[in-house]
Amino acid sequence: MNRLERDLLNNLQGGFPICPHPFRELAERLGYSESTVINAVKKLLADGVISRFGPLFNTEKLGGAVTLAAMAVPHEQFDTVAKQVNSFDEVAHNYEREDHLNMWFVVLASDHEALADVLRRIEAETGLEVLNFPKEKEYFLELKMEVPE
Repeated sequence: MNRLERDLLNNLQGGFPICPHPFRELAERLGYSESTVINAVKKLLADGVISRFGPLFNTEKLGGAVTLAAMAVPHEQFDTVAKQVNSFDEVAHNYEREDHLNMWFVVLASDHEALADVLRRIEAETGLEVLNFPKEKEYFLELKMEVPE
């Protein structure tokens, strides 16, 4: 990993400028050109070093609904079911756990009725039960992973 990539990874985790030209401001702060920063972020995404670049919104404060869902997926069907679940636009991310409930995913929707509908459609698509674990209490944990030189 080169210095530019390290600088970006260490500075894109919180505190991204909110202004008309955020990449220009970040570039000036780090000592690069705006186009260098933009191209480097595109490369980090294309290379899979980062999987997503964008804001995180509080869905519920915007009037929407969000839940954590889980499924018990037979091992031999896991990849197929993961593709089915991930095909829904409302699924934010999906991950595997070593447990009876081995597939966990976050679902975001415009409201609680739409959320329930998405869970029903996932069940219909996969033929498997979806367990809904709505949030009872919210905690804020900020995690920043510093990339050392």
